[in-house]
Amino acid sequence: MSTKPSLVFCHGILADGSCFNKVMPTFQAEGYEVISAQYPLDDNVEDVAAARYYLNQVSSPAILIGHSYGGAVITAAGADDRVVGLVYIAAVAPDADETTASLIAKFPETALFRDVKVADGRIWMPPAATPDFCGDLTEAEQQIVWATAAPPSTELLGTKADGVAWRTKPSWYIVANNDNAVNPELERFVAKRMNATTYDIDSSHVPMLSHPDFVINVIRDAIRGVQG
Repeated sequence: MSTKPSLVFCHGILADGSCFNKVMPTFQAEGYEVISAQYPLDDNVEDVAAARYYLNQVSSPAILIGHSYGGAVITAAGADDRVVGLVYIAAVAPDADETTASLIAKFPETALFRDVKVADGRIWMPPAATPDFCGDLTEAEQQIVWATAAPPSTELLGTKADGVAWRTKPSWYIVANNDNAVNPELERFVAKRMNATTYDIDSSHVPMLSHPDFVINVIRDAIRGVQG
């Protein structure tokens, strides 16, 4: 591949596209097409369709980067022929017979899932649970993360769009060793299952915020991998 791949970022629950704001500017400054998908977190099928709308706004080929639940989004959306690589950040990656919920249930419950609250059909992160999500950020940054958290539907994690891109597309995976949101053992399991190039870092659930340079370097590896 002689051209630079486009980069499409896909966020998780309790977050929106701005969670990649410490990573995207580097690639924008280097002339990459960069876009961060926004979707309503109501249904995985709808979120995957939205990710494809964002693919329509950039040039092919593209690398999808998914954080947390965003891994389920890129797993399905990545089946698109325009996608040449996948980067997972502390992410789920369901197989064809799994939903995000059934995959999570295979591993011990994490602190965040014990502490979240349900109201009005949505899943909310109480302020006291914010350190479970992003405890290695400064207190001020944690307050911003809480204030901008996007609550998913209680039905979201039980829905599943068709497509398992990691079976056919090259993958890179960042395991967050200190994750209290997605179990690190789940992360290691899916990284091994997809035969991903795997990286470990002593990070909370949000390495793109607490260790952005590390994440940038992994994305650079993915770019080199698809260009090679």
